[in-house]
Amino acid sequence: MIDTDAEDRIITLDGDFFADPHAHYRRWRANGAVHPVRFPDGVVRWVVIGYAEARAALADPRLRKNMSHIDALLSARREAPPTNPQWLALTSHMLHSDPPEHTRLRKLVNKSFTARAVAELRPRVERIADDLLDAMAAAAETDLMEAFAVPLPVTVICELLGVPYGDRADFTRWTRDLIGIAGREAERGRAAMAMVGYLGELVATKQREPADDLLSALAAAHEDGDRLSSAELVSMAFLLLVAGHETTVNLIGNGVYALLRDPVQLAALRADPSMIPGAVEELLRFDGPVDMATVRYTAEPVSLGGVEIPEGELVYVAVTAANRDPDRFRDPDTLDIAGDSSHLSFGHGIHFCVGAPLARMEATVAFAGLLRRFPDLALLDGASEPQWQPSTMIRGMLGLPVRLRG
Repeated sequence: MIDTDAEDRIITLDGDFFADPHAHYRRWRANGAVHPVRFPDGVVRWVVIGYAEARAALADPRLRKNMSHIDALLSARREAPPTNPQWLALTSHMLHSDPPEHTRLRKLVNKSFTARAVAELRPRVERIADDLLDAMAAAAETDLMEAFAVPLPVTVICELLGVPYGDRADFTRWTRDLIGIAGREAERGRAAMAMVGYLGELVATKQREPADDLLSALAAAHEDGDRLSSAELVSMAFLLLVAGHETTVNLIGNGVYALLRDPVQLAALRADPSMIPGAVEELLRFDGPVDMATVRYTAEPVSLGGVEIPEGELVYVAVTAANRDPDRFRDPDTLDIAGDSSHLSFGHGIHFCVGAPLARMEATVAFAGLLRRFPDLALLDGASEPQWQPSTMIRGMLGLPVRLRG
């Protein structure tokens, strides 16, 4: 548990944290790389903000991911019953598991996200992007999130998994409720129940009537005589569906917002589109779609940045903070599309994001299309201070009004 000395230095998340976490992290950094932080649900977690410490934590086997154990620790601190079983059913996937279970689950999905597999998807992603850009061109102004940043990755992941695109409004709404700030347990419970029911029916359909899609392939996948159970398929479908669209949506949205606020960098990218892949890496570093990586817990005392975190504590790695650590990056609060690309936005270690090649490809296609089709793209008046999602996990805007023509 938190000792007396740590109690004296607990940070409480302010109401304006979500609008500008970078400002908060800069203040915290003055007092070290690791801090106990009281979240809106009243529970104290340890937050790692230094780059070296974050990289070490992400690969440290003493920081475990087992969701049942994490839930037990949370329940004890909240003095509340365990999380509803629907939420556990959704989150008991490879991102929330440790070896050997993690190794087993990851082997069954790795082949679907190789560089070769992603390259084969690129022509279809380009066609989807072009269709969306064509539709946008009919107006002089639009909400870029609604018109492009959301439908592009949502369409891609729906087609890849074999999820009906017509259901997108439901699962995107459930996702927002599930990843939102802790404390709205009733909303999260309803969203979890709805998502479990939806994915359970979808998985059953794929098992009965397999099609040419990833979810059907996972239902039939064998590796060394092993296969996913129905419950594991539901959890895996949730992970791939949510991670496959929510992060890429906000990589595109945050990236466009950053570029439109920096005319020099935007002009450089327009002048040389071959820089787009490198620019995607810098945009991931500068203001990526993940604020804090999913929760871990200490299986034994762990020392990070000169701070000893006791056994049985909940730990978050703030990759947004690590990616702007001045001890690692020169002038970290300045966007530089030709800069250092050694960010942690996709994680590090055994839990490195399996969908990273797909996200990179989709973002590259998205930025290339936008720059080519709308050379006068600009923020709409009054859009310089967007509303951000109230989530410590996802860094993303609720809308981005833009002007398409000068």
